[in-house]
Amino acid sequence: MKRLLVFGLAVAIAAAGGAGYWLGHGTAPTPKPLAPASPAPAKSAQAERRILYYRNPMGLPDTSPVPKKDSMGMDYIPVYADEAVAPGTVRLDPAKIQTLGVRTAPVEERTALTKTIRATGIVQFDERGLAVVTTKVAGWLEHLAIAATGTAVHRGQILAQIYSPELVASEQEYLVAADMAAQAGHGGHADPAALVAASLERLRALDIPEDEIARLRRTGRAERRIAVRAPEDGVVIEKPALEGMRVAPGDPLYKIADLSTVWLIAEVQEQDLGLIRRGQKAYASLVAFPGRRFDGTVDFVYPTLSTDTRTGRVRIVVPNPDLLLRAAMYASVQIDAPLGTGPVLAVPASAIIDSGTRQVVLVAQGQGRFAPRAVALGVHGDDWVQVTDGLKPGERVVVGANFLIDAESNLRAALQAFMPSEVGSAAGKGPAR
Repeated sequence: MKRLLVFGLAVAIAAAGGAGYWLGHGTAPTPKPLAPASPAPAKSAQAERRILYYRNPMGLPDTSPVPKKDSMGMDYIPVYADEAVAPGTVRLDPAKIQTLGVRTAPVEERTALTKTIRATGIVQFDERGLAVVTTKVAGWLEHLAIAATGTAVHRGQILAQIYSPELVASEQEYLVAADMAAQAGHGGHADPAALVAASLERLRALDIPEDEIARLRRTGRAERRIAVRAPEDGVVIEKPALEGMRVAPGDPLYKIADLSTVWLIAEVQEQDLGLIRRGQKAYASLVAFPGRRFDGTVDFVYPTLSTDTRTGRVRIVVPNPDLLLRAAMYASVQIDAPLGTGPVLAVPASAIIDSGTRQVVLVAQGQGRFAPRAVALGVHGDDWVQVTDGLKPGERVVVGANFLIDAESNLRAALQAFMPSEVGSAAGKGPAR
């Protein structure tokens, strides 16, 4: 124990002596580093970010170039240079983007835009398929083969039989002329062959069918009744004829309609008439046949406009092979009208925010940023709108929850308008020290 104490005192005296020596000479020894010096710690990313200004923590339009507290003792929030955005730009974190249901779509070049024009229509008979059966001679209807409306008939089918003294006399005249030509040949005061030809032309002028003339030549006997035949296929839609009635030349006996095609007369709004062209496809649905679609083609746009409804009539030809479509049926009509002829730059219609005086879209800028941008629009299709200025192909625009983002964007822009001018100058100089 004594040895340890003596050794400690000796060391202390030696250290004190050495210190006195160095103090007396005014210098101190340079300590030898035990290990290589480590590099200075890098500044944090937070310290390197430049602060533009400090904003109110409650979102009030109040900023400060230096740190301070609000009336509730809350610290103002620093706004860094890399967070500075254009007026109205909104920055959302991923959780909020998911909560709002934000969806984006690319700006595309589309070959053509189409607009579906909707209208109401009424089915009518095709006027080009209507026929009225008449007679060119006076007589009496002695027999009606078709005695009811709605009956389907075929071309050449016997509809009625008429007794006409004039027709009987014309047939007998033809037989006499033919007999004279056969017996005398050519010669005399008249040419028998010419009389035969004249008699034949008279029969044809009275609408005597060719098969009746052939029967007349074959049998050499005039018939008391002459058949009235259907001029075309169709359905009897009117039948003024009654058995036993006397008819005069030109009196209608039957009215026949060809129902293989029908007309659909659509009432199109005035603002859509300029888009209608002949040959465009049209589709009709009727309450009588739910779930079934009837296709047609635009055939004619009438040159008049209704002053009461401000609509124009469009004629659509619709095939009717099953004869399901009937006159006066009500139909809902859709017409596909192309807009323009070349490719156009377009965005989904839901991306447009229209204030009435200007149109805006929200452009996704990445990292949760969405900036409003004014655009110039062209034609409006069903789901797409042409953009003539303001966007480029490939940019993405917001198509879902854009009204919520736009409301926040307008609020940001309004708050920025309240920022004092000195803050803007402070933003260029950096935070005050």
